[in-house]
Amino acid sequence: MKSVPNDYPVELTAPDISAHKAGNTGVDYYTSFESGKAGPHVLVNAVVHGNELCGPIALDHLFATGFRPLVGKLTLGYANVEAYHAFDPADPTTTRYLDEDFNRVWDAATLDGDRDSRELRRAREIRPLIDTVDYLFDIHSMQHKTTPLMISGPLEKGRALARAMASPSYVVSDGGHKAGRRLRDYGGFGDPASDKNALLIECGQHWERDAGPVAIDSVYRFLMHFGMADRDMAGPHLLPTPPTQTVIMVDRPVTIKTEDFRFAQKFTGMESLAKDELIGWDGDEEVRAPFDGCVLIMPTRRTWVGQTAVRLGRVVDAA
Repeated sequence: MKSVPNDYPVELTAPDISAHKAGNTGVDYYTSFESGKAGPHVLVNAVVHGNELCGPIALDHLFATGFRPLVGKLTLGYANVEAYHAFDPADPTTTRYLDEDFNRVWDAATLDGDRDSRELRRAREIRPLIDTVDYLFDIHSMQHKTTPLMISGPLEKGRALARAMASPSYVVSDGGHKAGRRLRDYGGFGDPASDKNALLIECGQHWERDAGPVAIDSVYRFLMHFGMADRDMAGPHLLPTPPTQTVIMVDRPVTIKTEDFRFAQKFTGMESLAKDELIGWDGDEEVRAPFDGCVLIMPTRRTWVGQTAVRLGRVVDAA
């Protein structure tokens, strides 16, 4: 992928994951631990994007401490490993993916189709394992230094799971991107009739020091929710629980239509705009806030045709 502007220092070191290549699932870089007791199959997933380091830091912590689930089966996995291995702190934006975004290929038509890329090959390789998972926790980070966000997807079951986590402060409920389906929306995770569920956390800016502890905290909260960890195991690694949690419902994404998209200000995310306040321009077309209290979610620096420039949300719940 081509480089995009970056104003942020690389404060994290990418862990060496080579020891986990063989795994024990038949899929490279995916390792399962059986508790011997009844319970769900939970997957904690990292490096869907190769330049996001907090996920492997959280998994490295679980491996290093010898964590084992109290119930059910826990799988720890590294997704887009080719992109991760290509990460270069001197040019950190170029290895989000190699050929195409790994987190835009998760629909049956694409996975079963004829299109080929390194990301699609890897997605097809891990898909049978993903199909056995009951609950997915997908660890990500963001381009800008913004407060962490829990991405719950568009369904009430996702919002309920995010609320049960009680952290971070903001839950974003959205339907994804026009460019393609995310892993957290794949199959039963995105089916209101299925008991399967998934969350995606954005732990902060990609390379900021604080993103690692946020990832570790959130993983323990997820595992505690499903009885895989108890307070004694998790407590030393938990951050303070926010006093409130606010749910923001995404009203619409702004999808880039021309090669000349630009923002009106240096937005970094979570700004609240009044109705008709200028967001930017897409060619000659003005993009303005469609309602009062319009919250900007994750404005991008990848201002390319077909990408989501920013998501526009409104606060629907604060508790």
